[in-house]
Amino acid sequence: MSEIQSLARGLKILDLLAAADDTVGITEIAEYLGMDKSSISRVMQTLAYYGYAEQDASTRRYRLGPQVVVLGQALLNRMPLREQARPFLQQLVDRTGECAHLGVLAQNQVLYLDQVESSATLRVKTRTGTLAPLHCTALGKALISFSHLDLPEQLNPFTTRTITNADVLRLHLEQTRQQGYAIDDEEYNYDVRCVAAPVYNYDNKVVGAIGISGPAGRMNLERMPETAALVCEVARALSNRLSFRRG
Repeated sequence: MSEIQSLARGLKILDLLAAADDTVGITEIAEYLGMDKSSISRVMQTLAYYGYAEQDASTRRYRLGPQVVVLGQALLNRMPLREQARPFLQQLVDRTGECAHLGVLAQNQVLYLDQVESSATLRVKTRTGTLAPLHCTALGKALISFSHLDLPEQLNPFTTRTITNADVLRLHLEQTRQQGYAIDDEEYNYDVRCVAAPVYNYDNKVVGAIGISGPAGRMNLERMPETAALVCEVARALSNRLSFRRG
């Protein structure tokens, strides 16, 4: 495939900025691409001019710019699954009183495609467009389990309850498949529990997962089977809306 080098460099820089935990300097970008700093400086000035990068005034280092958010939101708004799922997320909120989420697989992580917030004063919110790990979130575990995906290479701990042993996680995901839903028992954030179930399309393929998140005090483990049954019911209804056919 022939490519436009300047465009390819700009896209690689955006990938680098997206993966960075903090700002990135000209020297780091130049080393990453094997280019001289003056050329990188011109590319960064162009990206900043159009809003795709933003320079910190004090450090002169770069981060992603606001135009990236505009593009991402435009993409999210055009995804058919998001449109179809919205009333089912609202139904989950109405019936459970907790925040409801829709997630899909993206970059070997779970992308929060949509959220409907509850009216509770104490609630668990996750910003639409957020990426989260597969191995310790309910949405992520639902995607791994029912799509029969390989485990992520890195099983990083986020709390003391995160499952970081691959063999233990495989057993856990097998149990998830058997019961039909996934649980995050304070594995990604302390004092937060989540439950999620897969969503299928007309081709019997898992296209996403929906679930709810709430404070651990309200989403206690004794009530989890009842709560999970409700989540599974709504997930099946959404799958039916997408013309899922089992068998």
